[in-house]
Amino acid sequence: MALDGNWNLTMQSPMGARDVKADLKANGASIEGNFTGPQGSAPVSGTIDGNAVNFAATVPGPMGQMELKFAGAVDGDSMSGTVQFGAFGSGPFTGSRA
Repeated sequence: MALDGNWNLTMQSPMGARDVKADLKANGASIEGNFTGPQGSAPVSGTIDGNAVNFAATVPGPMGQMELKFAGAVDGDSMSGTVQFGAFGSGPFTGSRA
């Protein structure tokens, strides 16, 4: 599957760019995996339909846990879209296969 593998993701948050690493795997229409970033690691779950991906992870933060919801598309070794930062708005994200 085009999604499977390790990804370097950069999220443009309201507080600036944030980098995370994601290990993602498609299992049919489901996505599973793990995020690793400055705040630790968190499981990822979501869906894939063709090149369209939707996945989320709940990560620890300075003000408590926050759910990051990603919606985007995979194009070869790159990925891009929008990420929702819980109640703190949204921003674009980009990714490249590690």
